[in-house]
Amino acid sequence: MTATDPLTWARDHTPVLESLREEYSQTKPLSGYTVAFASHLEAKTGVAIETLHAAGAEVLFAPSEPQSTHGDVVDALDKHDGITAFAWEGMTDAEFDEAQHDLLKHEPDFILDDGCELIAKVHADHPEVAETVIGGGEQTTAGITRLEAMDEEGVLSFPVYGVNDTPMKHFFDNVHGTGESALTNIAITTNSLVSGRDVVVCGYGYCGRGIARKARGMGAQTIVTEADPRKALEAHMDGHRVMDMDEAAEAGELFITSTGNRDVIRERHFERMPDGAIISNAGHFDVEIDVGALEGMAEETTTPKEGITRYHLPDGRELNLLADGRLVNLTGPYSQGHPAEVMDTTFAMMVVAAYDMLADGVDLEPGLYNIPDRLDRAVADRKLDTLGLSTEGLTERQQAYADEWEHPDSSF
Repeated sequence: MTATDPLTWARDHTPVLESLREEYSQTKPLSGYTVAFASHLEAKTGVAIETLHAAGAEVLFAPSEPQSTHGDVVDALDKHDGITAFAWEGMTDAEFDEAQHDLLKHEPDFILDDGCELIAKVHADHPEVAETVIGGGEQTTAGITRLEAMDEEGVLSFPVYGVNDTPMKHFFDNVHGTGESALTNIAITTNSLVSGRDVVVCGYGYCGRGIARKARGMGAQTIVTEADPRKALEAHMDGHRVMDMDEAAEAGELFITSTGNRDVIRERHFERMPDGAIISNAGHFDVEIDVGALEGMAEETTTPKEGITRYHLPDGRELNLLADGRLVNLTGPYSQGHPAEVMDTTFAMMVVAAYDMLADGVDLEPGLYNIPDRLDRAVADRKLDTLGLSTEGLTERQQAYADEWEHPDSSF
């Protein structure tokens, strides 16, 4: 049997990236530039890196989470001249941190980031390199939160496109990608039903909204906790039960955090949870669940199944933590990340962000920017083309009506 390229299946399901690779391989618009890419190093990321390389860029890549790296993908990419890996499967947290620093010492021209890992490090620890970076792009909610703080403090040395905040990212990757992949990996890891369970979703941003929507579609009884009163009201109007975490801890059987903040589930909540509760995290960083507090409460821990740590509490209850509190859809033993079809558009947005600043030479002052609407629409058009779908075009009269604010009479 012939050995299979680990990127084959992902290429089959990322037609937008494939179309960009075909187009850019002819013109090499990124020739002469070095692009740093940090993300979860699995097959879809590999296709994005191939696309940047086909466009002429030298690509340096590192993980954005040490436990989500697929060794076969790293090996396949590292064989290409002009693509350099700063990663390997099974990295420790210290090795992960060191590899990102090693990458930055190679002075990339552009940084495509996940969780603001490289952008934060280059400013904090390699300021001389940051001064030479032309621009960047960020694909996650957690990363945008960090960038907003950096922008507010005025410390950003170069312009960054907030790819995460575009409609093509919010509506598809965050909702359908996180929603499906988190629940799929929970179900596979536990080999148990979501249907019929009381599922607590912590946070009702785009990711939490997707998880709650998909869970209810699978037959779950959904509960949402949320700090923002407007999002809490939205969750209520969408048909979910809304309550604070103290109350939800007593009501829930399966807990999924997706807030972008820390200590969302902590000791006081563990004390209220029912015996057998399952706890998981779908946020970028492993700080949403206070694992240290849970460890301190437990008399012992066991591993009833790969990817599950069981905490035995003094009162006889047992609480089950998935993937050590890390990203459940990317770091569990069976995890494959988001579906390829949604990562196709997200990574396409990252590629066109690099193209816009490097090839088109958009002149921006340092800071965080919304990615231009024209780029978002262009990627949507490509996606529709690959699906064989079309949109309705406006007639001249309709366009004139849309552009005219007075609308004097119905004969306009």
